[in-house]
Amino acid sequence: MNPLITRDERETAVDLAADRLSFLVLAYGVLAVAAVRSFGGQQTWDLLGLVVVAGAAGLIYRLVKGAVTRSWMIVATAPAVAAAIIGAIILGGLAR
Repeated sequence: MNPLITRDERETAVDLAADRLSFLVLAYGVLAVAAVRSFGGQQTWDLLGLVVVAGAAGLIYRLVKGAVTRSWMIVATAPAVAAAIIGAIILGGLAR
């Protein structure tokens, strides 16, 4: 970034919105490719891992910068805990 050019809040908000949109397109695109590969019988863990790592990077950045509130953490971790429980149940059913 050029320190000689001043930026206002609108430009910063537009940049953040563009980054969010880019991540959403990338994440859902990778999930769609993973779904297509899974229907073809191919392994998809590498693509799904990429989505998880990208989400974790955003969370870690927010934690380091102190931009995480208690209610935000509850909203963010509740689906992860539910997914882990459902995954454990599914894996338990597949092991039988």
